[in-house]
Amino acid sequence: MSILIDRNTRVVVQGITGRDGAFHTKQMLDYGTKVVAGVTPGKAGENIEGVPVFDSVKEARDATKANTSVIYVPSKFAVDAIYEAAEAGMDLVVCISEGIPAMDMLEVYNYLKSKKTRLVGPNTPGLITPGVTKVGIMPGQIHMKGNVGVVSRSGTLTYEVVYHLTKNGMGQSTCLGTGGDQIVGTGFLDVLEMFEKDPQTKTVVLIGEIGGTDEEEAAVYINKNMTKPVVAFVAGRTAPPGKRMGHAGAIIAGGSGTAAEKVAAFEKAKIKVAESPSEVAILMRGELEKLAKKAKKPAKKTAKPKKAKKPTKRAVKPKKVKKSATKKVTAKSKKATRKTAKKRKTTKRRR
Repeated sequence: MSILIDRNTRVVVQGITGRDGAFHTKQMLDYGTKVVAGVTPGKAGENIEGVPVFDSVKEARDATKANTSVIYVPSKFAVDAIYEAAEAGMDLVVCISEGIPAMDMLEVYNYLKSKKTRLVGPNTPGLITPGVTKVGIMPGQIHMKGNVGVVSRSGTLTYEVVYHLTKNGMGQSTCLGTGGDQIVGTGFLDVLEMFEKDPQTKTVVLIGEIGGTDEEEAAVYINKNMTKPVVAFVAGRTAPPGKRMGHAGAIIAGGSGTAAEKVAAFEKAKIKVAESPSEVAILMRGELEKLAKKAKKPAKKTAKPKKAKKPTKRAVKPKKVKKSATKKVTAKSKKATRKTAKKRKTTKRRR
């Protein structure tokens, strides 16, 4: 098991004829992803890495039964690409493009509420189910199949944390980058809920960063709803207020969104917080060892229900049998005969 993508994922690449689209199409194919179609308007009939190109997502879906779209187009075309994929009925849309205006994304976010399509991104590295499939730009060689779920707002920090997990023998179930923009289609809470329900995922790594309140909300959610251990890391502890650090969403504004606030929220929820990406692996090993110990403990024997005592039968005293009336009669008749015999004897003597 995994979340969102598996062996049944069939991918259409929007922007496949561009530099980034063509490069990452090959990377995905090499990893084993089923890339079944590409889309670039006006270039239908072309072939990229053996993948047929169509003019629209709907045509590609009808011809190939694709169920997932990944978008590698410039930001000014990305919003239309998302709308097109959703209208074509894609189950999942992964938008790699960055620099989409927040107001445009707000409209997209509200539009998707009435659709079955789930959006990951924009400004996301995508997601990967190690050993099975990947959709996006994550480097497959650093991942290893396992049971640690990883969710992150940062792409490169995801790679660093995953590298340390794999190096220490801890594989991953699914790794997903939510995206670094202010408005994204899938957030921490969505992914945490999916990991909690996923039987393959036993523990979770959450990688946050400064800006917004996503981490604080995640801490509350984990405390109330999750049974699986979570280890967190927050980037940007030394970031100066008011300066954007890499992502549109990574900015401390009005004194809120600081790393200290986020760390405090996690600690309040009794979630272990690593001070560096390499320490995530150390803390996670401890959590996995705890789970292993719990699994080894023999289950307590349940007390067998006591058998209900059968009601003891009281010994019935034999009833005294009354002498029958016939016996009384015979006794009387015997006395009578005796009397008559005596009378006869006395009469004989007198004579």
